[in-house]
Amino acid sequence: MSDVAENPYGTEEETAHAEASPQAEDEMTLEELAAMCDNRAATYGLIARLYYAEVDEALFDELVAMRYPVSSGNDLLDRGYYTLAKYLSNAWVDPVLRLSVDYTKTFLGSGIDTYSAAYPFESVYTSEKRLLMQDARDEVLAIYRSCGLDKSASWKTGEDHIAVELEFMRIMSARTAKALRAGDEDEATALLSTQKNFMLDHVATWAPVFCNDVRRFAGTTFYQALADVTEGFLEEDAALLEGLVED
Repeated sequence: MSDVAENPYGTEEETAHAEASPQAEDEMTLEELAAMCDNRAATYGLIARLYYAEVDEALFDELVAMRYPVSSGNDLLDRGYYTLAKYLSNAWVDPVLRLSVDYTKTFLGSGIDTYSAAYPFESVYTSEKRLLMQDARDEVLAIYRSCGLDKSASWKTGEDHIAVELEFMRIMSARTAKALRAGDEDEATALLSTQKNFMLDHVATWAPVFCNDVRRFAGTTFYQALADVTEGFLEEDAALLEGLVED
């Protein structure tokens, strides 16, 4: 899997598709931990791309060719991957057009109010009146900038969009792998701590409810499966980070 299309941060780090969810081990070498962080980055990159924009022909072909995990140990994740693979294997008639229509219906809705779709912004789910560009947006923007990141000019949506938050986690995971391979354990620990705090303070506060809305509004099992994959993977990754980073 290549970088997220029109990467909002304009970084040069690359991702590859991960075929399994991360699971903590009692003892791991630095290289094993680095490889696990590479896998985490790949999965974050894939999920972010699917929320970022509609599936195009090239991505659809990649998704069809991928192999998906059978047993990750997480029921939601397993169900999501199975349903995703099943949908792709049976999508014969105008699949890209069908997914494009469903993407618009699921994530953009009518545009009249923020109750007619699964609007992919943290502010909608954490502000009292479900408004865009609220405190959550300002908070995540400050975190991105503290890590030396900012959006590229081509990215027109808010910083608290689900794809941007997941892309941030991808970049932090990739940086962690790089630090581990360089033998910089202090830097790796600091990066993991940043990821744990971002997960607890932001992603985990709204992603499960958002995923429920995706299941409710999506007309295809593709996006319903994406919600399962997202929620299941985030559950696994939150547990992993909890085990790796001491308070």
